[in-house]
Amino acid sequence: MTYAAKDYSRLIGMEGFSETLLKNHFTLYQGYVTNTNKLSDLLAGKAKDAANPEFAELKRRFGFEFNGMRLHEYYFENLGGKTPLNRSGSLAKKLADAYGSYDAWEQDFRATGAMRGIGWAVLYRDNVTGSLFNQWINEHEIGHLAGCAPVLVMDVFEHAFMTDYGLKRADYIAAFFKNINWSAVEVRLK
Repeated sequence: MTYAAKDYSRLIGMEGFSETLLKNHFTLYQGYVTNTNKLSDLLAGKAKDAANPEFAELKRRFGFEFNGMRLHEYYFENLGGKTPLNRSGSLAKKLADAYGSYDAWEQDFRATGAMRGIGWAVLYRDNVTGSLFNQWINEHEIGHLAGCAPVLVMDVFEHAFMTDYGLKRADYIAAFFKNINWSAVEVRLK
């Protein structure tokens, strides 16, 4: 299967995110799509030999590139909202059930995203129990919770905020929260 980069230009003009930052971020995402396709093609032409270091490294790298592509898609798709979360809706209630209150969940998610390092903050839903977890993901392919589905994804690699916020990650996280597309998040919760 060949993957195509999705168009997220609708996000240009979003409060707190410059056009330069977004266009650079879209270009980075397109690179993940290109590399996912390239690795898929290379793997299709390789002998399936676990002892071959080239095959093994291509297999490992595929996870990095594919997850980089997919996490960026989740991220861009859960941005662009202008309406705050309905605090009496099902998502807010589930967050409150999981964390004691919506505010406690948000504090935990923000703290997860503010941790030192590069990666992602992801709100996951456990597909077995329905439980919700905020999780740190490192390097796209490290730290995912098996059997869980991403519900809300925030990119906290430097490319997501340095152009506009420098080292002020907390200011970027505040801008992220102002722009969450809660409708997209609620769809993922179902």
